[in-house]
Amino acid sequence: MAEQAKSVFSDCAFSFVPCKELTEGLINELSQSIEKYGGKVVPLKTVKSKKTVPLEDVTHIIANSIDFPQYTDTTSMMIPVVKSKWISASLAKGRQAQIRPFTPDPRMFFSDVVLTCADIPPTDKDAIIGATMAMGGMDSENVTKLTTHICALSMDDPKCQLAVDKKLKCKIVLPHWFDDCFKLGKRIDEGPYILPDPEYLRANPEDAIKVPSSQHLEGATSARPDYLPSPSEDIVGARPTLTVFKGTKVMLSADLSIRDRLKNIIQGLVKTGGGEMVDDVEACDWFICQYRDGPQYVRASQTGKTVGNLSWLYYVITHNDWTSPLKRLLHYPVPREGIPGFKGKRITVSNYGGEARIYLENLINATGATYTKTMKSDNTHLITARKSGEKCEAAHDWGIEIVNHLWIEDSYVKCQMQPVSQGRHRHFPPRTHLGEIIGTTRFDEKILQTLYFPGGPEKLSPSSKRKRKVLDKADENSYSEGPAEGVSIGRQRHKDFNVMTDTDAEYAQKTTEAFGVPAPAKRRASNQFSTPAKGRHVRTGKENETPSTVSSASRSAKDKALNRLSVLAPDIALYEKEKKRGLKDGHGLWGGKRAADYIDRENLNRSGSSPVAGEEKEAKSEKRPAKKARPTLPDVNMRVVLTGFQRWVNDKHREDADRKKLRDLGIAVVPDGQACDYLVAPHLVRTVKFLRNLSKGATIVSSSWIEDCLDKKQLLDPQDYILKDEENEQKFGIKLATSVRRARENKGKLLWNIPIYCTNNIKNGPAGYQAIAEANGAIFMMYGTRSGTTIKPTNPEEDEGGPDPVYLLSNTSPEEKKLWNKFETMATNGNMEPRIVAADWLLDVVMNQEVTFDEKYLVTNFFN
Repeated sequence: MAEQAKSVFSDCAFSFVPCKELTEGLINELSQSIEKYGGKVVPLKTVKSKKTVPLEDVTHIIANSIDFPQYTDTTSMMIPVVKSKWISASLAKGRQAQIRPFTPDPRMFFSDVVLTCADIPPTDKDAIIGATMAMGGMDSENVTKLTTHICALSMDDPKCQLAVDKKLKCKIVLPHWFDDCFKLGKRIDEGPYILPDPEYLRANPEDAIKVPSSQHLEGATSARPDYLPSPSEDIVGARPTLTVFKGTKVMLSADLSIRDRLKNIIQGLVKTGGGEMVDDVEACDWFICQYRDGPQYVRASQTGKTVGNLSWLYYVITHNDWTSPLKRLLHYPVPREGIPGFKGKRITVSNYGGEARIYLENLINATGATYTKTMKSDNTHLITARKSGEKCEAAHDWGIEIVNHLWIEDSYVKCQMQPVSQGRHRHFPPRTHLGEIIGTTRFDEKILQTLYFPGGPEKLSPSSKRKRKVLDKADENSYSEGPAEGVSIGRQRHKDFNVMTDTDAEYAQKTTEAFGVPAPAKRRASNQFSTPAKGRHVRTGKENETPSTVSSASRSAKDKALNRLSVLAPDIALYEKEKKRGLKDGHGLWGGKRAADYIDRENLNRSGSSPVAGEEKEAKSEKRPAKKARPTLPDVNMRVVLTGFQRWVNDKHREDADRKKLRDLGIAVVPDGQACDYLVAPHLVRTVKFLRNLSKGATIVSSSWIEDCLDKKQLLDPQDYILKDEENEQKFGIKLATSVRRARENKGKLLWNIPIYCTNNIKNGPAGYQAIAEANGAIFMMYGTRSGTTIKPTNPEEDEGGPDPVYLLSNTSPEEKKLWNKFETMATNGNMEPRIVAADWLLDVVMNQEVTFDEKYLVTNFFN
């Protein structure tokens, strides 16, 4: 057994793709483990000044993302690409783990989930397990240290009690979380579904939800950026020399319509970075254009060049790292004539804010539809992150289609308007803000090829021919249908089978026996004939067909789940259709609405002989007056955040009424965390809300402004209500006007890249201090007895500047005093100056909007 464990990775050759999560230190550590257990690590090779993976020499590629240039090549060669966790999982099992649960492909959104079910009915349990495994998850009969999720209805089950008693890190969630993830086709946050007190069951669906940050939209909110972004803020001085252009030939298309000055700047960046600007599409590696048309775009796409727009090029320059232009929708050239079906549509947006709203506005315009800031009765669609709010109510009254952002993203990806009746487009989990998954949809290159650059030129260079074959082979090796459509799972090497000589059937059988997963079904060519499967009779006229799905695991649970879904979906749709049918067609099934309406008419006819009944019948036959259009709300002119507002304390009814009155005046009261114009406070306070919004440079006005607007029922000038509080200004040692001015100059970067640690037992808890510090650009981290060394040891001779300060927010409790020496040692070894301070230092610095330090804030002085 020991000998078998020593040879876990025998006959395997690995290569690593470095990224932010897969650092050089982690790669060295994993490489030692691989070599210790019989494997071989193949270093990257340099080709045209670029580090590339030697695909011909490797059997596995370790990467935590599929966003690297050679991913399509690995797919065509069926080389497995797995996350770094696969290595530790294989060592824990004593044999190579399955590939599917560790794929970095984001479309397999349950790839990190190890599930066990508790008190779930057998039928639902089979469905949840099967669908989870289909999307990359794993099933565990018992609770182990590797279990990440327990699906349960309550905490009474022994599995849940075991997890609590052993303090396991797994999350105990309601089955509703899996259901919502399956319906959306995306993984959402588990927070609202976590037992024992899930917000999903406790909170009102209309209650406010914190708007998440648009982490997937960085540098991808517009297909036509207005300016070249600055380099990363932590880089001081001139822009550094870019390495991403080494050995790369770049061509700018004429349809970009950029000025000569900007073009010269781009050319200079490319050339100083080791690249070359060319004017021939045949010679370029990257082709940058605005629209998906023209002979140059078609030629570049057909010959396998990297094709992106100016927004994608700016993103690459800003981050000095390659990314696929197909990963983000507005990094790829836009269709000049829009998407079929969108012309003439008027679309508005609700419940999305910040970058998400800008992204949706530009995406709507790219489809050829018209974006409107306000909603009127002539709007055709409302895209919303939650099914709540005034716009949703008005849309329901006016018959406007209500959808989430997945509808327009799917339409843009598939290059045609998708039916709004698809379940994922109308699904709104009650306690989830869908802004957390916006921007996670990527292009399907096969669809783009079919519509915009079909076929191929007759004369191709050898390298272009190879690229075309690679793309076709990659498409053939990926799943052709089902929930994992487009995903490719590589083939693992094993001594009992041969990839080159075994047939697909033999290989599927052997891989199932060895790893528990069969080989993926190959994509059938469109001109290849086969005997069609016997179909189930479905009445014509149905808008959507339920797509068939292909199960790739050997478990019967998955087959049962998928069969159950495919059987029920058409029946449910037909039932809903028949229930709505009237008597006018003269045929069809009897029952439901048809029967009820018929009986009502018969009863009415029996009583129709009386004069009164006749008059009532005649009156009912008169034409119903048209419904009065609901007046539109005025535009939002001011967004305000309230803190310390006493008018609504313990009076929810009055608060709701006042909010509506303010909205009618053009004032929107927004939750903390959203962009705001004014911060309303009764006086100077050091609350989280006050300090976070002060850091944004919001104008601070007195609460009496809101009071007077409500009492006088008119919009008053907020400049007449600028907050003045000399007593508290003297108490805190600040001038409020000066602090606001500095905040606007700082632009939220007062503490930019300053490391601030905080103990777990700090007074009032660390959450508030974290929100304040991060609102000002600080690097906030927790520090405890088990915290490792998070500051890299540095010799003073190697550090160009002097020691920078590093702060620890702490009290003087005995438990926290034990951390001080350890913290000071860590900081000193990293050539940094340790400062263990009271939390008041952070509050005063943010209140003053100026970084200063006085020894009175040191815990040894402050609490004496």
